[in-house]
Amino acid sequence: MASALLKALDQPTVEVATGTYKVASSLAKVQTNEREELCNLTKMVRDFVRSAGIKAGSVIISSLHTTSAIFINEWQEALIHDVKAYLSAAVRKDDYYRHNDPAWSDCDRHNADSHLRTLLLGMSLTLQIRAG
Repeated sequence: MASALLKALDQPTVEVATGTYKVASSLAKVQTNEREELCNLTKMVRDFVRSAGIKAGSVIISSLHTTSAIFINEWQEALIHDVKAYLSAAVRKDDYYRHNDPAWSDCDRHNADSHLRTLLLGMSLTLQIRAG
């Protein structure tokens, strides 16, 4: 299993408008090594929640890229293989997609399958935080 480079780009920024409602935000960079790769973000999210001092509330995790998805599942080698195989079968790389066809699109990355797989999984999650 390949390992991606996960790096928090900044410390959480905490903003308070009025009252006790707080918003903390941070950006992170995930550098992958393969065209199709799963990355475990659990520690990064946990570290963010702790460093921001969040004890109760919600955390929203979202991707800023249209070919990467965010989802929750077990981090187990056999399951990771199965998830990749399932997504590859559901949206096959070598099928015809207008996005990959120069007659229809100016994109030369031939990554329509990645965009479509993201639609299946989604680009964000909202998780409840309780007892920090």
